[in-house]
Amino acid sequence: MGNDDGSIYWYSPDPRCIIDLDDFHASRRLMRTYRNGKFDMRVNTAWDDVIRMCAQRDSTWITDEIIRVYTELHEMGFAHSVEAFYKGQLAGGLYGVAVGGAFMGESMFHVETDASKVSLVYLVERMKERNFTLLDSQYMTEHLGTFSARNIPKSEYMRRLKDALNRDCRFDDDQSRSTPLTNALRQF
Repeated sequence: MGNDDGSIYWYSPDPRCIIDLDDFHASRRLMRTYRNGKFDMRVNTAWDDVIRMCAQRDSTWITDEIIRVYTELHEMGFAHSVEAFYKGQLAGGLYGVAVGGAFMGESMFHVETDASKVSLVYLVERMKERNFTLLDSQYMTEHLGTFSARNIPKSEYMRRLKDALNRDCRFDDDQSRSTPLTNALRQF
């Protein structure tokens, strides 16, 4: 997480919040919104806009340095954005980092009701389709709790992370990206 002085801190909470893909729950109303196609869902088409919109809040850990570093990860093929467009305009989205079979969700935003929630549903569906096993949310919030997010002990998280890192999953459709970071993290 970024700090006002430009430094970046590494946090590893215990317990750690995850969204178990098999237990994921969205309300019937939200699923109707998702299925009716109100939002045009896209991946990695508005990276810069998504991360900057996520940073626009009263209190944020998404500093200029965080934006720079995550943008480098995006350019390397590890950081991704999920975007919900409404009437041709970016209405909401989220971003995170995918390594192996894990996706570490970082932040989400919306300017249109349900746009960030629909982005989360889309993320979970994409992860399931591509055989991902871990959706990391770091910290529990009331909002994430409505989707069946839960805290697990750090020891269980580390076991799940190790298993996820040993998977060969692709979040985006570019199969030509090199994976030295993925290979290095598997030694973790």
